Amino acid sequence: MGVAGSGKTTIGRMLAAALGTGFTDADEFHSPASVEKMRAGVALTDADREPWLRATKESIDERKRAGENHVFACSALKVRYRELLGTGDPQVKLVYLKGDAGLIAQRLDRRVGHFFDPALLASQFEALEEPRDALALDISEAPDVLVSRIVAALRGGH
Repeated sequence: MGVAGSGKTTIGRMLAAALGTGFTDADEFHSPASVEKMRAGVALTDADREPWLRATKESIDERKRAGENHVFACSALKVRYRELLGTGDPQVKLVYLKGDAGLIAQRLDRRVGHFFDPALLASQFEALEEPRDALALDISEAPDVLVSRIVAALRGGH
């Protein structure tokens, strides 16, 4: 989890490869209307996010029912979003990719082909309720270092 540009997809894909699991980016579950809003620089409301979060949760539950480990990338900015996604479940492990707004803005400026308008970054930080129950990692570290830290934490049971 983390704001746009924090590296969720990059780290998520690398982590899934390291663990030999599947990967899903929750961006896949946004409605076309929500994608267009974000492309136009309009922040989503909680009402916009509700069906997206529910679809993400259903995908998480499908993987759990199948007995599969799986990596999901999702902004999950607010406590209630994370609760809906299942953070109270011991099978759901949360990793928070934390970075400063300047670094993330630089990353967003270099990103190509994504619907998220970088002008929305401030609204993401405004909505962000930092988790207390997550493995928090500084995104200024190299992606392979971050993935190694996550794997070590998962193997250690944290």
